[in-house]
Parts: sequence; structure tokens; C-alpha cells
Amino acid sequence: MGRLLYQGHGSFRIITEDNIVIYVDPFAGEGYDIPADVILVTHQHRDHNQIQLVPQKEECVIIQNFDALKDGEYQKFNIKNIRIEAVPAYNKNHDKAQCVGYLLYLDGKCIYASGDTSKIKEMERLASLSIDYACYPIDGIYNMEVKEAMECAKLVGAKHSIPIHIKPGELYSEEMAKEFSVEGSLLVKPAETIELV
Repeated sequence: MGRLLYQGHGSFRIITEDNIVIYVDPFAGEGYDIPADVILVTHQHRDHNQIQLVPQKEECVIIQNFDALKDGEYQKFNIKNIRIEAVPAYNKNHDKAQCVGYLLYLDGKCIYASGDTSKIKEMERLASLSIDYACYPIDGIYNMEVKEAMECAKLVGAKHSIPIHIKPGELYSEEMAKEFSVEGSLLVKPAETIELV
């Protein structure tokens, strides 16, 4: 089965059953030791787009927000049997035209990387997708705070909802993470790996 390594802040790495390596929003923590097949960037804030941290395979595909959202259209990609779909992400600090989230379909699972966002009307569509894992920012400064993130989790209805992007300037805050309490909530600490069951 696939594995997800939470690196801290908004950064995580997924390795599929077929050893396809995907990095999302590289910036924080450790775990940049395995060459990437795919790198996803949700937007161009410096705490999300540090591509140079990631060793890359020769055929590595880098998808940034400006690749994923073109002429107002959210793009879809198929890379090594992985489907990637860009979806809206925005709030008062993140321009809708310059930010995206991603849906990743791999190993029979759907993973929602929400990007930097608040609760938005477009999330209503996600409720019908049977998402397995969803990651939501909860910092309450640049993004929504815990209560609103919990509303998103209930709206989207993923089997497991993971709080990330928790405390600015820090990899993680266990105290804040514990406030994120919804059905299926899953608290993952930096450097911790979970199996995508």
C-alpha cells in the first residue's frame, strides 16, 4: 500500500505501491532524500514552492499552480497511472487565480491536498467523491482556523481528515492539532509516516 510522510507545515511526500514518489508543497522538515517522480505546488508563497529541495528523477514532472490553472480552467493530469486534478483554493490571503488544491487518485485511493484555503463553496462538489484522505490548513492567520477547518472536513466527508499548516514559523503544534476533532480526524506529526489503507 502507499505511504504518506508528513514533513511539517504544508509539506508532505507520498510513495505509491509502485514506488512513484510525489512531493506536495516542498518547504518544511526532512524527507527530501528520495528522488521525485512528481512535484506539486499549490501556490507561489515561499513556504510552499521550494522545488530545489527535492532531488528529481530525469523524467520528473513538476506541476505548479500556473500549470494547474490555465485561462480559468482547472487542469487534469495523468502521470504513471496517477490521476491528478486541480481544484479551487482561496481566501482573503490567497488569490483564487493564483492558488489551487489537488485531488490525487492513486492505489485505489483519493487524496485531497486542499492547499492554502478557507471554506469555499466549491468544496460542496467534493462530498460526492468518496475522498479517503484530506489535508486542511488550520493556522487561523493565513488560512482558516480550526473550527472552520472542521466545518470543511464535515462538508467534504473524507474518511480521514488531517490538520496541517498549523502554526506559522513552526513545523507543528500538537496543542492546536488536538483541537481538530471530527469523525475520522487523523493527527500526523512531522517525520511520521502513515499507510494509506
